[in-house]
Order: sequence, then structure tokens, then C-alpha cells
Amino acid sequence: MKKILFGITSLGLGGAERVLVDLANRLSNEYEITILTIYPKGELEKQLTDKVKLISLYSKPFSQYNKVQKLSISLRLLFIDKPPKGYDTYVAFLEGPITRLFSKIKKCKKIVWIHNDISKVFGNSLKSKIKKILDKNIYRKYDKLVFVSEENRQDFNKLYGNYDQVIIRNYLDFNKVLEKAEENVKLPFDKNNINLVSVCRLVEQKAVDRFIKVHAKLEKEGIHSQVYIIGDGPERKKLEQEIKELKEEDNFFLLGAKENPYPYIKNADYFCLLSNYEGYGMVLDEAKILNKLIIITDTASKESIENYKNGIILENSEKGIYKGLKKTLNSDIIITDFDEKERIKETEKYYDNIISKVKSIIS
Repeated sequence: MKKILFGITSLGLGGAERVLVDLANRLSNEYEITILTIYPKGELEKQLTDKVKLISLYSKPFSQYNKVQKLSISLRLLFIDKPPKGYDTYVAFLEGPITRLFSKIKKCKKIVWIHNDISKVFGNSLKSKIKKILDKNIYRKYDKLVFVSEENRQDFNKLYGNYDQVIIRNYLDFNKVLEKAEENVKLPFDKNNINLVSVCRLVEQKAVDRFIKVHAKLEKEGIHSQVYIIGDGPERKKLEQEIKELKEEDNFFLLGAKENPYPYIKNADYFCLLSNYEGYGMVLDEAKILNKLIIITDTASKESIENYKNGIILENSEKGIYKGLKKTLNSDIIITDFDEKERIKETEKYYDNIISKVKSIIS
């Protein structure tokens, strides 16, 4: 049985993290799977099956280190730390530190997964520019680069050049999504209002601040709805202040991170992902599994709803979101229903195909 080592920063609540947990669980039936996290005690660790081995490079979660320690760890990851030996294939499953760490492996198959727009994810600071220069050489050391969207692949090539590449969409355990969506959760929704839900990290990329501004403007015009954001992150305090300043406390809610967001998605009127930029938007696949009306901005995530009849793409600007939401909330949109058995059959076939692609490159 081949031994595969997947690496990721942590198994906290996030899109790539959810994908890796489901992927590792599925592959563990045919491979000896180990996941190496840089930092331990992520919320999703407990969702791994007993067949998947979990190891960590450091002993504490990232948040428990001070600034000096974090800098020291960054330098250690770059110059000193090395992945454990003894695996047939090494898969760096996220951009950044784990990709740099796994690039040090020699004489073994190395694969890197790229989930985001690599030209934007690190920003434009001096530190970010240094990372981009450094990473150009890092990516050369990998045998195969996996992208989750065509647009992100093209953006990467403009920045770093064309290497051996393949596009593989995100894998999900869709049966788990359907099952968890039925869990009995007390929801905060007002059934007399239109309820919009988003699941995202509270970071600049997700543009929640822009969403708040647009929503406040619509409220002033009498176009009423309520927004629920599931997720946490460094922008939370800033967003809470903006909600207060725009008097949106009764309409725009930051619910924090939820291990099971699916009942919220299932019972919402619309699922929204109004980001500045995206990779593929794994959460959109989850919303599709639950047959939701989906509203997104024009990013790489549009590839995830290309053949989905219940999707709406808005211009990626504050003005575009305002116009699009105004039109949508004033319309009586009817969800296109599908034969449930046929839909599940097609979904199963779709994810089986993804597994076949993954196996073809890790074996």
C-alpha cells in the first residue's frame, strides 16, 4: 500500500481544510494516508477517520505563539524544518509555508495544490513581493501543480510560468453534506424576511465590508433582507464597527465559525459569496448539493456554477453588487428543481471522477 503524506497549515475551519479531510478519508481505503499539519488542534481534526494518521510539526496552535515566536517559526519553516521521510508521495495542499516546506524533499514525487488566485492571495506589501520571488523557485521543485480552477491556473502562469499542471475540482463527501444539513439546529432566521447566508473567513479577500455597505444602502431604499455571515477572522472587529456605524445591527449578523454550517445554508433563501477574488469556492459546491439559489461576484468561482441553473453572477464591484442584489431581491425567482435520485446519481459520478483524477497523480 502506497504511503501518501498530505501537508497543510492546520485543520481549522476552512474550505481547503474541509476538502482535505474528505479527500483523505476517501483515499484511506486504498492508500496509507498521513496528514502533517504545521499547527495542531484544528476543529476539523476530529472528522478524520481512524485510518488517517495525523501528525503536527509544532505543539501549539498558531494563535498561541507571540510575534517573535511566529517570526522564528516562519524562518525555521523556510531554512531549517524538514518534512518526515519515508513516504512515496508528498502533497502540499495549500499555498504558503507548507508548500515551501515540502519543496525540500528530494527523490520523491511532490505535488502541490493551489486553491487560490496566487497573484493576489499574499497582497502587495514588500513582504509579499519577497514571497513571490522566493516561490517562483519553490514551485519549480514540484513534479505536478494542481489547480482548482482554470482562471487561477492562467493567473499563476502569468506570474510564475507554465509547469506540469492539471485542473482538479474540489472533492467533497456530498452524503455528509446532505446528512449534516438535516441536523436539528436552532436557526436565527426570520421567516417573514428574505434571509441571505454566506460562509467565509472574515478576511479582506471575502469583501464582507463591501457587502455591509451595499446592504445598508438597500435598507435605506426599503429593500429589506437579513444577512448572516458564518465564519471568523482578523477583520471581525473592523466589520462589527462598520455594522454599528451604518446602523445595520438588526439586519447584518456575524455568527462566528460553525462546525456545521449546512443547516444555515439549506434554510436560507439565498447563498452569497461576494468576494474580491476566489479560487474555486468550495462552499459553492456545498450550496449546490443543497440546491440553493446562489449569488456570487465575477471571480474564478464562476467556474463552479457554469452549468448550475440556480446561480447568479454579479459584477465584481460595489456598484455591481448593489445593482444585482437590488434586482434579485425585487424579483420572484423560482428554484429549478431536479429529480432527486437523478441529481444524487450525477453528483456521485462527479465526485468519483475527481477521485479518479487524484489517484492518477498520487500513485
